[in-house]
Amino acid sequence: MVTILDQVFRDQWGRVLAALIGFLGDFDLAEEAAQEAFAIAAERWPHDGTPADPGAWLVTTARNRAIDRIRRDRTLAAKTSMLQVQDPVEGMVSATPFLDERLELIFTCCHPALAVDAQVALVLRTLGGLTTVEIAHAFLVPEPTMAQRLVRAKRKIKAARIPFRVPPEHLLPARLVAVLAVVYLIFNEGYSAPPARGELVPEALMLGRALAELMPDEPEVRGLLAMMMLLDARREARFRDDEIVLLADQDRALWDAAQIAEGRAVLNRALALGGHDPYVVQAAIASLHADEPRDWPQIAALYSELAQLTGSPVVELSRAVAVAEALGPQQGLEIVDRLALDDYHYLHSTRAELLRRLGRSVEARDAYRRALALVHDDAERRLLERRLAELGTASGQVR
Repeated sequence: MVTILDQVFRDQWGRVLAALIGFLGDFDLAEEAAQEAFAIAAERWPHDGTPADPGAWLVTTARNRAIDRIRRDRTLAAKTSMLQVQDPVEGMVSATPFLDERLELIFTCCHPALAVDAQVALVLRTLGGLTTVEIAHAFLVPEPTMAQRLVRAKRKIKAARIPFRVPPEHLLPARLVAVLAVVYLIFNEGYSAPPARGELVPEALMLGRALAELMPDEPEVRGLLAMMMLLDARREARFRDDEIVLLADQDRALWDAAQIAEGRAVLNRALALGGHDPYVVQAAIASLHADEPRDWPQIAALYSELAQLTGSPVVELSRAVAVAEALGPQQGLEIVDRLALDDYHYLHSTRAELLRRLGRSVEARDAYRRALALVHDDAERRLLERRLAELGTASGQVR
């Protein structure tokens, strides 16, 4: 059962930590103070009640604890400037400064002085609130390796005196590729495995909207925002009783029609700006998936464009699904069998589905078993077990 404090942690962790890092200028001290504030909340709130503004309460408490720690460590003289800032009160920490501070944090983490993998990991740790174990799993590296990577990134920010701010306008484009990649990864981490990390989706959408306000004439910004909105519009239909519901089986009445319309308007603006980058193409694909019936030849054509833009075999796998829907399972299988993705469970589950449609049940079962050996998510494992047991109706892999 999700408690109020659990929900507050999901909603406020990134906001609180961004505010503290901006105030303290120290990632480690800010994280320790935030953790201590949440621990105090867990002790007090059940008896005293939840504050009217939990975020402001947490920032105030964490900030006071950090100052106490500085005093205890006898480093107050070097940190005097911290104490010259007016003490916050409940209600002071509004959505607007949170918005600015989170943007400042993501641009700080995405400074070109840091390696791209360190940028992504640091944002997932700070804004996303993922544990080191979760991030290590996402990057397919051992936990100690990821822990060292995070430590080095924080030290680099401190040693290089990377400023905690949104960079000047003329420097924004140089950071944009990394920032968009990080926002997309935050969204995907929440979207691909809800409900465990589902709170990351609104965080990514908030960042996408903020970037669109900051850089209104950048089509790739609007493309990313449109894609996230169009995919997220199906969130209520994607799971039923903790089981994955594939796109063909989803109840369209549960889709957020208003968000789909808004996402399409954002996409149209990206196209009007001349956008033809991977985010815009993915948004166009997501928009076509919202139609009924779906235009599979057009979806396949867009996946072909996306594959040319990205060179990604994973995109080719998605193209294979669309080709199978448009031209038949044999044509899709021919694409799948050319892909070097043997350790990717979606390749084997897709192959199994196409083999099943072709009536090659023995090969389909082998492919499902290979997918099961590779999958990590429990909901996806249950889906594969069900498909293996039933070898049921046609579906595909779009979720």
